[in-house]
Amino acid sequence: MKLVFAGTPEVAVPALDALIASDRHEVAAVVTRPDAPAGRGRRLVASPVAERAEEAGIEVLKPARPRDEDFLARLREIAPDCCPVVAYGALLPRTALDVPAHGWVNLHFSLLPAWRGAAPVQHAVMAGDEVTGASTFLIEEGLDSGPVYGVLTEEVRPTDTSGDLLTRLAFAGSGLLVATMDGIEDGTLHAVPQPADGVTLAPKITAEDARVRWSEPALRVDRVVRGCTPAPGAWTVFRGERLKLVQVTPVTDRADLAPGELSAAKNNVYVGTGSHAVELLWVQPQGKKPMRAADWARGVRIVHGELLGA
Repeated sequence: MKLVFAGTPEVAVPALDALIASDRHEVAAVVTRPDAPAGRGRRLVASPVAERAEEAGIEVLKPARPRDEDFLARLREIAPDCCPVVAYGALLPRTALDVPAHGWVNLHFSLLPAWRGAAPVQHAVMAGDEVTGASTFLIEEGLDSGPVYGVLTEEVRPTDTSGDLLTRLAFAGSGLLVATMDGIEDGTLHAVPQPADGVTLAPKITAEDARVRWSEPALRVDRVVRGCTPAPGAWTVFRGERLKLVQVTPVTDRADLAPGELSAAKNNVYVGTGSHAVELLWVQPQGKKPMRAADWARGVRIVHGELLGA
């Protein structure tokens, strides 16, 4: 089939690579978000998908809005059979959805109808899901509500961050997306409506969502830190400044600390929660690079009874 691939961040690149490598399909063009300012100089930088497409000699389309008539006219000229999508980052209007004969097919990183929305992997980790996965589905105008072509499952490991899990799903999901394109072309794969039960939503994680509340149990604190790593980054407050929490681990034999109370030894830093303590392993003070929590504690000289989050 002739394909137009839509995607923007690094997580979409494995799927683009898999489609380029397929001997059954032609990636005629790529749709991605416009160049965005990045780095200290805030210079405009192309998306990872745009960079990969340009390396492969594939036409790159960067509409400000997918409803722009210039973009729609070019899409109609290309006349794709199908448009596979991975983390494109913009809502597609009906005028765009109607162009390809087989529609736009999204690779979504959850077992639909669970975790519809922008941050399914982060929410799965924060909720303590033991199993998640990826789904390919036909895009409709609703939020991730279209009928499903295929799924795969993936175990959520006890120490997974959302970054760890998303990386595994990106590579496993690329195979699922190619298989979905094959099945659509063959006419052997038909989308099945999602069940009405089991719908959960996964909106974008905000900075407030990523703030650790020390009155919650240690298990919940650990899940928030892992779910918000690498982005947007779990955080708390220490001496009036934001402190990012890069890695923690629950410690079941310490229940003597009040929520948020710090206890620093030579090589360990503990914080009380609503249940037992967690050990801080890596932190990132405001304006600095990540560092071992023990090194941070020695530098700031924690006073007995000091609290995080106060």
